[in-house]
Amino acid sequence: MIIVDNKSFSIGAFLAITFCGVLAMIFSPIYGAGRTGLQFSDDMFNKLSKGSSYFIPKLQEENAAFRGKPFAVTLEMEKAAQAETALGVLSTAGAQAWARGKTMEVSGDLGGLMDKVLADSDRMYNNDGKAVTAIYGLDERKVMETWWQILERLDKKLKQAKMIEEAKLVHAVKNKAVETAYNFYTIPPEHIGEKALLVTGILAFYVLYTLWWGFAIFFLFKGVGLTMHKAKVRKEI
Repeated sequence: MIIVDNKSFSIGAFLAITFCGVLAMIFSPIYGAGRTGLQFSDDMFNKLSKGSSYFIPKLQEENAAFRGKPFAVTLEMEKAAQAETALGVLSTAGAQAWARGKTMEVSGDLGGLMDKVLADSDRMYNNDGKAVTAIYGLDERKVMETWWQILERLDKKLKQAKMIEEAKLVHAVKNKAVETAYNFYTIPPEHIGEKALLVTGILAFYVLYTLWWGFAIFFLFKGVGLTMHKAKVRKEI
């Protein structure tokens, strides 16, 4: 390798070496509880995501209009074991249900059933899975998986029956309550206002660090004579 510009190459080498040094620090388990920098930032953004995903109170308000509204559907589960588990969950929640193999007949008060789903989701959102287990006698995650399976099928059946508003509610409860509570279970919620300075610093560092490596490559290439020049415009005679 022939260096044609010592100053540029030295700048590039310095930037590259310091970039790698910072990268080694990022991957070192020095950010509390044996976490690396990536694990620390991932944990923080998960907590902030959970803190901004609490839709349950709004869904409970929307559900008020559906309390006392009857429904009756036939649901087809993937396996008979799923139907048996769903039967237990629905019966405990106050719905009328019976199963034969994978097929279930379910009826009851739509708003009342959604109240139970939202209450379970709220317990899980607040990391109180033991309360959910105590109600159903099942692992708390299994309960939420079962609710998701039931609501997925109930949503489709309501749409087929042209019960659009009811289907919208069930779809929202499934996506914004059950999924959120399940995915963020055990993670403590935090709010962006509490971490605004830290978040700004991390995002600013990310931009700076990206430019850092870009300039390192630029100066190294310039140092060995690999540069780009604007092509000359050919004139036709």
